[in-house]
Amino acid sequence: MRMSELYEIGAKTELGTYRFTEESILHFATRFDPQPFHVDREAAERSLFGGLCASGWHTCAAWMKTFLAYWAAESARLAAEGKVPPTLGPSAGFRNLQWLRPVFVDDTVAYSVTLVASRPLASRPGWIMNSTLAEGVNQAGDPVMRFQGSVLEFE
Repeated sequence: MRMSELYEIGAKTELGTYRFTEESILHFATRFDPQPFHVDREAAERSLFGGLCASGWHTCAAWMKTFLAYWAAESARLAAEGKVPPTLGPSAGFRNLQWLRPVFVDDTVAYSVTLVASRPLASRPGWIMNSTLAEGVNQAGDPVMRFQGSVLEFE
């Protein structure tokens, strides 16, 4: 079964949500993006953001976490129906990453993915290149992040 047989080109799939607690923001930022507005509440309040906010990289990592949880459940569902789920991975990269709005403490971001295109690779029989649009919106419905991705699929 191919991705393009499971998902209509252009149809958005809701992956799940992630809540950005102060603890998770600090935990991620101290390890990977220790800028003052990510690791110091007082400095963040004096910054252009006006409050402690998540690293953009954290918002992307949370997208991946929700995608992997969704895909595990989806694969199990397909297997229970007697279908063989597509074999995905790795990613061939991403482009046009946009962090559109800051994500603050206690924001909940809903993540989605849209299959934009799917094509066999002429250079590698049995391999398929899937192009996607990944998005995240906060609890107010405001977009907070977006990127275009590519993921390989194997028949």
